[in-house]
Amino acid sequence: MLKIGLTGGIGSGKTSVAKVFEVLGISVYYSDFWAKEITITDKFVINSLKNEFGKNIYLKTGNLNKALLSKIIFENAQNREKVNSIIHPAVAKHFEIWAEKHKKNNEPYIIKEAAILFESGAYKQVDKIITVFANKEQRINRTMLRDNSSKETILSKIKSQIPEQEKIKKSDFVIYNNDKNMIIPQIIEIHKKILLI
Repeated sequence: MLKIGLTGGIGSGKTSVAKVFEVLGISVYYSDFWAKEITITDKFVINSLKNEFGKNIYLKTGNLNKALLSKIIFENAQNREKVNSIIHPAVAKHFEIWAEKHKKNNEPYIIKEAAILFESGAYKQVDKIITVFANKEQRINRTMLRDNSSKETILSKIKSQIPEQEKIKKSDFVIYNNDKNMIIPQIIEIHKKILLI
């Protein structure tokens, strides 16, 4: 069973692309969703984050203090690396367990959707990579509408991810999510190619 990585910068539309693959019957592992789950269910991760950043990193409800975590991550590159060194290995391990379950279902391939597939080292877990590309202005506008974020916040997130052209060079397939190209025909074409591998 092939493992396919699906990535793209913030606001590129990779989640929409992942949903189309699901319609085609492909199982998708949403890294961000599972990372959030792991931060509230994995005792090792919880204790590591508390030891590193103090008990206030969690709210009284048991949920992660997202506002504080965002501040810690985006204001200090060393802190970002510390958070990543705690969460990324836990997500990688979880993905392997998830993939093993799907292997038993005789699925032709599965997808690991991750915004920071390259940055986190998760690309090492997959056989082929798809990058969803959209130009910077489109990404900023989409994210501002979706998250109600400021342009400055989005730009700092874009800056923390590797450049789009670099992602494209390292990818096996590219989906162009813009006003000129329809994404569904591109996805179907890639789906057919993967089935032939």
